[in-house]
Amino acid sequence: MEHYEGYLKIVFSSVAVYLFIIIAIRLFGKKELAQLSIIDLTFILLISNSVQNAMVGSDSSLTGGLVAASSLFLINYLFKFLLYHFPKLSNVIQGADLMLIYKGQLNEQNMAKARITREEITEAVREHGVAEIREVDLAVLETDGNISIISDQYKHQTVRKRKGRNKVIKSQ
Repeated sequence: MEHYEGYLKIVFSSVAVYLFIIIAIRLFGKKELAQLSIIDLTFILLISNSVQNAMVGSDSSLTGGLVAASSLFLINYLFKFLLYHFPKLSNVIQGADLMLIYKGQLNEQNMAKARITREEITEAVREHGVAEIREVDLAVLETDGNISIISDQYKHQTVRKRKGRNKVIKSQ
């Protein structure tokens, strides 16, 4: 029975750490999710290392690690289920999209809210193949941290994907 109490503690600790990380990411801004720099990667690695002992305590066994990982998978599944079925909860936890540019004009209020500089928006605009901000019809910071750009001049829409994902493979 004492053995199971130790595993229940691992489950509780893992869920608590998971919730803490979600709240921290929500408070510190969603733009960090899609724009992972060396500093951000280092931060994530250090955070994961710092909370490991909080989740498993002194139990460094395979079973302890699997209980912690299973708890994280389960709470993640539960969160995704709840966010899908309750859009208002999703809006509270993930936030809403923010319009950054409309018809070539920067939305300074939303930029400040998202803590995005003019230089960062200019870079995102160029990454989407548009030369200048004034040529952008609409730029939106999506809930996942990506910036979507719509430009009528170029008659196309682009979405900046997370680095290292969704690579295009040319077929011959």
